Amino acid sequence: MAELSNADVVAADTAHVFHSWSAQAKLDPIAIRTGQGATVVDYDGRELIDLSSQLVFANMGYQHPRILEAMREQLETLPTIAPATVNDTRARAAELILEVAPDGYDKVFFTNGGADANENAIRMARLYTGRDKVISRYRSYHGNTGAAIVATGDWRRMPNEYSRGHVHVFGPYLYRTEFWAETEEQECERALQHLRRVVQVEGPDTIAAILLEGVPGTAGIMVPPPGYLRGVREICDEHGIVLIIDEVMSGFGRTGEWFAHTVHDVRADLITFAKGVNGGYVPLGGVIISPEIAAAFDERVFPGGLTYSGHPLACAAAVGSIEAMRDEGVLEHVRHLGDDVIGPRLRELAAELDVIGEVRGVGVFWAIELVSDAEARTPVSAATMGALKKALLDRGVVPFAADNRLHLVPPCVITDDEMTRALDAVAQALRELPVS
Repeated sequence: MAELSNADVVAADTAHVFHSWSAQAKLDPIAIRTGQGATVVDYDGRELIDLSSQLVFANMGYQHPRILEAMREQLETLPTIAPATVNDTRARAAELILEVAPDGYDKVFFTNGGADANENAIRMARLYTGRDKVISRYRSYHGNTGAAIVATGDWRRMPNEYSRGHVHVFGPYLYRTEFWAETEEQECERALQHLRRVVQVEGPDTIAAILLEGVPGTAGIMVPPPGYLRGVREICDEHGIVLIIDEVMSGFGRTGEWFAHTVHDVRADLITFAKGVNGGYVPLGGVIISPEIAAAFDERVFPGGLTYSGHPLACAAAVGSIEAMRDEGVLEHVRHLGDDVIGPRLRELAAELDVIGEVRGVGVFWAIELVSDAEARTPVSAATMGALKKALLDRGVVPFAADNRLHLVPPCVITDDEMTRALDAVAQALRELPVS
């Protein structure tokens, strides 16, 4: 059989595969044959450093031996089983997830990914409270199923608004403040007051849940200011509202913590996860459930389930991934990368280049916001972002771009040298970027 080229694979794929979030006639995908660590290789043999972690899920990189071995053993033992039948691998995955979660949780509901994790968390909150409404942020993404996509705040919600009872608010985002704030403290205080007023005018006894990302990811990697999540928790406590923290993208090492919200000393009622829990090797997500909500379904049937919930192969990948993260000091490495490699370099670039409006992030979870007018903070055009993506690919880097932002979200296992070379490519591309 002849060896395939990039062109061969792209032609075969686009002829028969219907792609998500895309106009099918405008597709221009890259083709990836294999990968190792934080590097992927295309069908023409070219190596590229992955600054995207695909869709920010390849936290442990590619071909990690511990994950592969766990999956191999599971394949040889039991490749699949229905969720009503118990299995030791599923139980072990749940135990490990609960061990790295904050203290006090003892139940996990497994799903196939992040969207259905949020979907089921919303269902739990509504059933537990007997209320209907869910408050989430305009700048957010929670998945593409019925309630999750309507909880999402960005443009993808608008053609899909079939779910009831969703309300949106603005969260803290000082660079583009909605509250005329001049300091982080003002932004936090005013964002919380905005949320309080929305709760009041919507009717506290109609609100089942407030759903927030640990760190909003696709919407712009906006690390919550000190006090914001604590303030949200207090509003929830005052009115009997369930707090759901979406850690699908920000969890399992991405910020240098198992779960991003834990650094804010906040306890969620429900924590959703997916992506990094097993590096995306097999689809897996879930909901970590507080004892109070779990107990509500001891005698009452929970009306939710999925054919592949807790799939043993996916759970085996989670076991391998979590154990490897622990044993290899991945969280410590991520904190080092954010503090000593990525953060300092991006701040230097921001001081040098007017096209950079702001850099923000933590761990291996960063965004560069690009502007054509620094004083007016005017977002660069789609053409500028297209040129930047091409320039990075030409320099051997797989980019993650969203709106007017370049997100730097590499695998947690990227080496210092790889990260430095990728940052060099980003700096060169931005210096030569035609801005409009």
